[in-house]
Amino acid sequence: MDVNYNITYLTLGGHVQLAKYRYLYFSMTLLLFSLIICSNTVVLYVIYVHESLHKPMYAFIAALLINSLFGSISIYPKLLIDLLSATQTISPPACQLQSFLAYVYGAIEFTLLSAMAFDRYVSICRPLQYHSLVRTQTVKIILFLAFCIPCVEIGIATILAANIGLCKFVLMRITCDIYSLVKAGCGDKTVSNTYGLIVMVLCTLPHVIFIAFTYTRILSICLRSSRDFRRGALNTCLPHLFIFLNFTIIVMFEVIQNRIPSGIPHIVRLIVSLLYVVIPPLFNPLIYGFKMQVIRQCLVALFKLK
Repeated sequence: MDVNYNITYLTLGGHVQLAKYRYLYFSMTLLLFSLIICSNTVVLYVIYVHESLHKPMYAFIAALLINSLFGSISIYPKLLIDLLSATQTISPPACQLQSFLAYVYGAIEFTLLSAMAFDRYVSICRPLQYHSLVRTQTVKIILFLAFCIPCVEIGIATILAANIGLCKFVLMRITCDIYSLVKAGCGDKTVSNTYGLIVMVLCTLPHVIFIAFTYTRILSICLRSSRDFRRGALNTCLPHLFIFLNFTIIVMFEVIQNRIPSGIPHIVRLIVSLLYVVIPPLFNPLIYGFKMQVIRQCLVALFKLK
């Protein structure tokens, strides 16, 4: 008899001293989730209601914030339920869905950061061609592809992982991910592992190379330009560059620690596994809300701060 029919649920066994710190974990997670929802929503509202912000650069920022909300909603509600539950279980289909959503969030983040780098590159390095290259229709196409291509790539990876068949039903994590599902499988993993490696490379390396190229060109232009031009360029580029480096480092740590069989304490693995849905969703609206002068002024007007 197929073992999959004997087990209905997977156990998320990665929690640390949950019985002792259950309510502390729940309170901190709820506070974090609330801050993420509120901060991203407020900046999105400001971009939406102010026509002066209806420009390609702010459209990409809005898409990045929407993706932050998307990634957070795919993780936090289930996590909050588990923190108050006697058992931390999830059905295989629900685990596959959460894995799909979490990976799509990460892939979309890299794609949007590349799109933002393209926008900044054209604006600074080819200003006379900006309005012809970065048109409204072009932005719509870029955003459509930024969300759709990762869904297809990760969707195939999720289907391959689901078809392996499970023979282990305890995941030493507090959230689901495709790689853990593959490791828990007992079928032939060659195709899934190979495709997963290819997708991981395609979802990260081209974007890293492209962003490195664009910022090298931007830096070269800035070094040859006036101080005022350099200051304006850096004010719009530094937040994006900080967010890109921050997210890239987090993803690298997650990929590395998830594939090292031993040597890393479980608590470190646990913290690292959550950073990608803690730091970017929380920092993105704060950085863009306070670092970019136009958005900051709109926020000040919204809350009538002096």
